[in-house]
Amino acid sequence: MQNISSFLEVGLTHYLTLSAIIFVIGMGCVLLRRNAIVMMMGIEIMLNAVNISFVAFSKYTGKMEGQIMVFFVMTIAAAEAAVGLALIVTIFKRFKEVNIRFFEHLKG
Repeated sequence: MQNISSFLEVGLTHYLTLSAIIFVIGMGCVLLRRNAIVMMMGIEIMLNAVNISFVAFSKYTGKMEGQIMVFFVMTIAAAEAAVGLALIVTIFKRFKEVNIRFFEHLKG
């Protein structure tokens, strides 16, 4: 029974694998979609994948720096969401559609 319990134990590689999979899914959303809202969701997914990595390293090293970095990443994500949504609303008001190709028309 002792071998089975050690086999079911979640280690650092499990967290990092999960984080890498989630990051690739977010990157796929950003690279393959033309809708600005879906792209922002992809960026949020990638930031959450980074947060998982920070927390996993923090847990396995026993230091708090990783968990402190998560708060900074969450702050950046909130600012990104606010600015991104403001740009999306501006584009929707002007073009009645949210497509990433309309961002180049926002100059001056």
